[in-house]
Amino acid sequence: MSQNNAPLGIGLMIATTFVFAMQDGISQHLAREYNVMMIVMVRYWFFAAFVIAVASRAKGGLRQAVRTDQPKLQIFRGVLLAAEICIAVQGFVYLGLIESHAVFACYPLLIAALSGPVLGEKVGWRRWAAIGVGFIGMLIILQPGTGVFSPYALIPLVSALMFALYGLLTRFVARQDSAATSFFWTGVSGAVLMTIVGIAFWEPMSGPDWLWMGLLCLTGAGGHFLLIKTYEVAEASSVQPFAYLQLVWASSLGLLIFAEQLRTNVVIGASLIVAAGIFTLVRERMAARRV
Repeated sequence: MSQNNAPLGIGLMIATTFVFAMQDGISQHLAREYNVMMIVMVRYWFFAAFVIAVASRAKGGLRQAVRTDQPKLQIFRGVLLAAEICIAVQGFVYLGLIESHAVFACYPLLIAALSGPVLGEKVGWRRWAAIGVGFIGMLIILQPGTGVFSPYALIPLVSALMFALYGLLTRFVARQDSAATSFFWTGVSGAVLMTIVGIAFWEPMSGPDWLWMGLLCLTGAGGHFLLIKTYEVAEASSVQPFAYLQLVWASSLGLLIFAEQLRTNVVIGASLIVAAGIFTLVRERMAARRV
């Protein structure tokens, strides 16, 4: 199979965003009835099993995947992602899928802004301009200083900031560790954290909701499997802009299933954020080619 099959990679990325949007919709449905910590804990149990299975089949097996010279940083990454997922799901409950994803879409811009101080990467004025445009889009969505501003709107912003830091740390550890190693530590350390925290929030679930929980676990593992395949067949720079389709799928779910409203300021703000994000990705790709 080609390692730079862009059409196949784009198709897989579109499928990935759809599956992850379904995962978010199921998470919102369950989190309206049960504690978020418990939901994420059960999800992580399945995710950890999936991660161990993937690592076992990778080159060098499980022993190679576990090996790292930066275990504290790897554990911190896993803990950070688990905490971010809890916050993101809570945002779905308070704000719904549409507004949560509209604000969360700014995370690539946060990665670009923080790549300088965290990774020592150079960010040119064009990318800083795009970051500024994205920030304006975020202000349009949040509407601070107005009577309609909700403090809950800060939840997906915190989630985006945490996910951006997770992305930067993933880049950093990749300088020494393989993708299989990072994937292993992400799943296992997150599962340990969520078990410690979430077991206290255990509550009985109805039979139908256990079916939804099973589907949540399957979409989580399936989405990560598709994402792995995406990056196996195509360059990240070719497929990354299509990751924004998750906003489209999630918004469609919010409208059709959860009867959410699509406000004009959210459409305008999200459009600016996505446009700025895609421009930033293109500039990063051009900079990488020059190097």
